[in-house]
Amino acid sequence: MKIYLIDGTYELFRHFFAVPPAADLNGQEIGAVRGVLNSVLSMIERGATHIGVATDHIVESFRNNLYPGYKTSAGVAPELLSQFPILEDALEAMGVMVWPMVEYEADDALAAAAHLAASDERVTQVIICTPDKDLSQCVVGTRVVQLDRRRDSLRDEEGVIEKFGVRPESIPDYLALVGDSADGFPGIVGWGPKSASLVLYKYSHLENIPRDWKQWDSSVRGAQRLAASFFGAWNDAILFRALATLRLEAPVFDSIEELRWMGPRPSFNEKCVLMKAPDLLNRARRAFEYV
Repeated sequence: MKIYLIDGTYELFRHFFAVPPAADLNGQEIGAVRGVLNSVLSMIERGATHIGVATDHIVESFRNNLYPGYKTSAGVAPELLSQFPILEDALEAMGVMVWPMVEYEADDALAAAAHLAASDERVTQVIICTPDKDLSQCVVGTRVVQLDRRRDSLRDEEGVIEKFGVRPESIPDYLALVGDSADGFPGIVGWGPKSASLVLYKYSHLENIPRDWKQWDSSVRGAQRLAASFFGAWNDAILFRALATLRLEAPVFDSIEELRWMGPRPSFNEKCVLMKAPDLLNRARRAFEYV
């Protein structure tokens, strides 16, 4: 069986900026919610049987205690933030497993779920549905892969190496050096994707990088300057790597059978009426007939 793990936060943001606004019977904005529900339902209609969706129920997480500059909900449109709990409730009513993260982030839940699912011999492939680069650290051969559904692009381990120049296990180290503007940490001064990939492809992790820059790959330009910058900001690099490392202890599921879609729950009818989306209910019922 294949396991589909969906980044609900990414999907909600994507649909918020891609679909027209729409209000439910109470005047609440739910355009993005309807977009995500349609998207997830389309996966089920195409044959997905085991699905889990992770969301950032609260944008702030334990990482904000580690680094003050880490991303927050500041600046996010209230019309978007208000749709998170609505989406979570609607997905559950549709019969889909949801992990609303509070202490951890949605990415942590996806990483934990991918790790657990991949350890089950009944699983043939785990597909993490998100383009986020930090999830590339979870990719394992062709068994655990990333899917960018918007571009219909699948990335396995060879794809990670082709895109970033490093193996999946080095992605947190890579992000520590180059930074991640989406998550709010800057990386180490002077380091860019090319220099980081050249060094980390050979040495894999920050601790393995020689202090003697003359031992580095000869194609690394400005190696002496980069070494001085890196070792002079060692504590920052270790902190940034900790921020980029996804936590496998995030609470998700005990058995992959919890991810099996068993059709919409009775409460989905009420949700669809409220959202003025009877087509969603009809599609979900029809899809269940073929499960």
